[in-house]
Amino acid sequence: MVRTGLGQRLMTARNVLVINCGSSSLKFALIEPSSARVSHHGLAERLGTPEASLTIDGSASEALDANADHGVALNRIFERVESDALTAVGHRVVHGGERFSESVLVNDEVVQRIEACSPLAPLHNPANLQGIAAARARFPEVPQVAVFDTAFHHRMPAKAYQYAVPYEWYERYGLRRYGFHGTSHGYVAERAAALLGRPLGELMLITAHLGNGCSACAISGGQSVDTTMGLTPLEGLVMGTRSGDVDPNLHQFVAGQSGLGLTQISEILNKKSGLLGLSGESNDMRALLEARARGNARAALAIDVFCYRLAKALLALGAGLERIDALVFTGGIGEHAAPIRAQTLAQLRILGAEVDSALNDDHGRAENGRITTTSSRLLAFVIPTNEELVIAREAVRFSSE
Repeated sequence: MVRTGLGQRLMTARNVLVINCGSSSLKFALIEPSSARVSHHGLAERLGTPEASLTIDGSASEALDANADHGVALNRIFERVESDALTAVGHRVVHGGERFSESVLVNDEVVQRIEACSPLAPLHNPANLQGIAAARARFPEVPQVAVFDTAFHHRMPAKAYQYAVPYEWYERYGLRRYGFHGTSHGYVAERAAALLGRPLGELMLITAHLGNGCSACAISGGQSVDTTMGLTPLEGLVMGTRSGDVDPNLHQFVAGQSGLGLTQISEILNKKSGLLGLSGESNDMRALLEARARGNARAALAIDVFCYRLAKALLALGAGLERIDALVFTGGIGEHAAPIRAQTLAQLRILGAEVDSALNDDHGRAENGRITTTSSRLLAFVIPTNEELVIAREAVRFSSE
């Protein structure tokens, strides 16, 4: 039975349905792109488990069938969507490989090419394809548009995306650094330009998207010139459950010591490492900050490693820029964890970073996002991301071409 508040159909004017399928969750939103108005939104969590659930518009969580998958959750959502109210459906797709340098109208060939990229993002692309298949079946007359996390980084210079491995691996297998969170990095860069009152094309920025997945990006003139994630979302910063950078020989060493196979070790690096692996407590930064306050040494260690590795990466990204006009924090941790921003900026003293504690504790709301002092040589902002709006606008743009 549908609980109170979930039963009404999601009636809306010409909107875009945005679908973002994760490995065990999915988010959706109905957005009017020109006004950015969100008429309805929801989240399905713990898909594939007995605790699978769906929440729409903040109402009480609705239990789904045990072990319900993305298709089941989407069909429940689709029951509340009027097809004649849709301009397009926009799908977040994590990995576009070498083939996709921008968003694209979905057809059978595009689906096949996205599937061919699945080995590069095995936790994400198959889920993204489930969302595409379900929406195409439900709304066959509505244009479907795939928006790729990797597209924003596609024009990075070769010196930033090439690995120092045999070149034929790049030619044969597409082995290179691709980068992710592109919609988020692009969006907050545009917002930073607006806040600074300067054209984006004139700015040099570093953006840090910090959530359960984390990446940072150097942006020059609105273009990504370097980023921390690589071939897959495992490379780079310490994350909620991902290790980030490790010695490339780690797999062989651990396999020899433990008897684990390569697949098992990769699974551990993706799902049982990062903040969770270091702390032994949680992958949630809020829980770790609370644990540190209680004197939990491993929670403190996890936070220290997270912030130190982040600061190192931000300094390294400066190599791709002539200057840093602003540093932007975004994502769940970046937007809400004031102690993490303060600790990271304290390790950027070489750049002249000075945190304004009051502004930082207020997440920059009092000064249009600014969290550094007026005398700080490094200007830092907190800017909430809006990946769903980017996807909605891309869906309209490419569905009308």
